[in-house]
Amino acid sequence: MPTVHVDLAARSYDVIVEAGTLGQAGDVIAKSGFAGRRVAVISDATVARLHAGTLVESLAAAGFQATLHTVPAGEASKTMSQAESLCRDMIRAGHDRKSGVVALGGGVVGDLAGFVAAIFYRGLPLVQIPTTIVAQVDSSVGGKTGVNVTEGKNLLGAFHQPRLVLVDPETLRTLPDREFHEGFAEAIKHAAIRDAAMLDDLAALDPAARDVPADLIARNIAIKARVVEADEHETRGVRALLNFGHTIGHGIEAAVPYGAMLHGEAISLGMRAALFLSERHAGLAPHASAKILGLLEKFHLPLVLPDTITTASVMEKLGRDKKFAAGAIRFVVLGAPGTAMVSEGITSADLRDAIEQLR
Repeated sequence: MPTVHVDLAARSYDVIVEAGTLGQAGDVIAKSGFAGRRVAVISDATVARLHAGTLVESLAAAGFQATLHTVPAGEASKTMSQAESLCRDMIRAGHDRKSGVVALGGGVVGDLAGFVAAIFYRGLPLVQIPTTIVAQVDSSVGGKTGVNVTEGKNLLGAFHQPRLVLVDPETLRTLPDREFHEGFAEAIKHAAIRDAAMLDDLAALDPAARDVPADLIARNIAIKARVVEADEHETRGVRALLNFGHTIGHGIEAAVPYGAMLHGEAISLGMRAALFLSERHAGLAPHASAKILGLLEKFHLPLVLPDTITTASVMEKLGRDKKFAAGAIRFVVLGAPGTAMVSEGITSADLRDAIEQLR
């Protein structure tokens, strides 16, 4: 099975990628040295209906006492009120500082459950079991957890690394088409910033098929892992490279009601804007931009901003984004596919131009 090790000294962990691993999760978690025998499985209503039974049965067979806690599916569940509700539900179910948390779901569940694990009794061990492409190739690895507020995405949160990540590519077969396609935005981002050859591998995939190779997922995870190892808490500027497409993308996502636009869809628009600014400020060749845009289009991701989203509303959200340091704009651009850098030469006027270009 492809396994990616994330080397963070005492916080190191493995990411195991194997078809069918969901049904073996209890045994794998037990062998990983996961302390305690009580676990809170946090999922959303949709994923729980499809996969929670398999997971809970596997945990029980391995000697764990598991309780299931669900939230409504969708970005609107990433709130402080849902985090509090889950914590209180776990207390009523008898969980304490010796319990653990298993996150079963996509990026929303992983972020929310990770945040709960970080704050419940000041921190519980966490296992991530991502069930979407976004979560499998990106958000389940790296320890970023958090919730949204009206003012912006992920503005409240904590770094809380998992003890183990289990990736079962078979779970992707149950995704609706829209959720399946949006995940490729993060894979295309990884290729754009660190692995230009992966652009060709992604181009060879059939978007209508659900056979995503385990080694391709592991390759994406390895990119994320190496960046996280170099800059775990985003203090050295290296981890910021993972934000390619996310500055304007998050602004777009936050400018509409949460859930109206999927994360990968907003990031697709953000990447188009970032490619525009990369050509203007970093010398990116137009044909290189066209190749990346062609991939986004291949996976049915949006490239045109809806007229209902105003430039002013996106700019308002941008001003509160975590990627702005002391008011300065730190924007990720490409000099060439596979070569990303953080530019501090992007102005507010540039951002407005890029947003307008999306129309």
